[in-house]
Amino acid sequence: MSRPRFPRLSILIAVFFAAAATAQPAVTLKIATEYPATSMPGLGMSTFVEKVAQKTGGRVVFEPSFDASAGFKSGDMVDAVQARKLDAADAFAGGVANKYPLFAVSSLPFLADSLPRAEALLKAARPAYERFLGAHGQKLLYTTPWPASGIWSKKPVGSLDALRALRIRTYDGISQSTMTAAGATAFNISFADAMPRIAAGDVDAVLSSGDGGAGRKLWQYLPAFAEINYAMPISITTINLAAYDALDAAGKAAIDQAGAETEAAQWQRIRSRLDENYRTMRSNGVVIDTRVAPDVMRGLKSASTGALKQWQAKVGADADEILKRLGSD
Repeated sequence: MSRPRFPRLSILIAVFFAAAATAQPAVTLKIATEYPATSMPGLGMSTFVEKVAQKTGGRVVFEPSFDASAGFKSGDMVDAVQARKLDAADAFAGGVANKYPLFAVSSLPFLADSLPRAEALLKAARPAYERFLGAHGQKLLYTTPWPASGIWSKKPVGSLDALRALRIRTYDGISQSTMTAAGATAFNISFADAMPRIAAGDVDAVLSSGDGGAGRKLWQYLPAFAEINYAMPISITTINLAAYDALDAAGKAAIDQAGAETEAAQWQRIRSRLDENYRTMRSNGVVIDTRVAPDVMRGLKSASTGALKQWQAKVGADADEILKRLGSD
């Protein structure tokens, strides 16, 4: 008499289900940004998500959300990640600075107005960023540079009078005070909150890069752009430490590698991004002023006097360390 085959069948079934289980994502994490998928932060987030999935064979999966659809704007992201309302998030540093002034450094007026200066500033500030984020239950995954901030407006900003007539959205307290000192009426609000007011006509100018503006299709309302090179700010992407620490060594290593590779890709991407943005903007009728009137530039730089000291006074020792490191590079 032959032996029953049921035990062998049950073993095969068990092996099948075990294999199927290991093929499924072991960990699913949520990551969010308030910016569009086509923006620099959006592209960075998609790159990071894809790299993590590849490196872990799908064992760690990040589910991305864009356009503030997760319910959080940049100014809320650090607290949301700390409380684990999100596992990870991209946040514009200027928005974070509204609550945590350390992060205003990348958007200080005319401090980092070129790519080499922006790279040097990030190197100088990174240790302070990492200490702060560690104290707030998270770690820095990667940074994303933005093209230099300019002024989007309904009409070209060709004179000081035109600058002073603006009702302009700014992205942190220092940019608000700078634009106010220049004579404009300035509002410190997130991009997500600004768009309805722009559409309604309550705000008729925006301090932003061509990237953020192009991603939001600002040309529908503000068809002029002044290249003032106010700053080259960054976005930061962080992960909750508990979420990170719950991963095995291979998962952590994959996330670390994906973060480093994404940052390298973002800082390489910025080198061609400005030209791409300008082509998109011009094809949609935007008039780009690359030679801003000297009196406008003088007015802006005069209005920014004291911004650095104002930031130092708010931040203290970390600010002193960053400026010392920046000066020694």
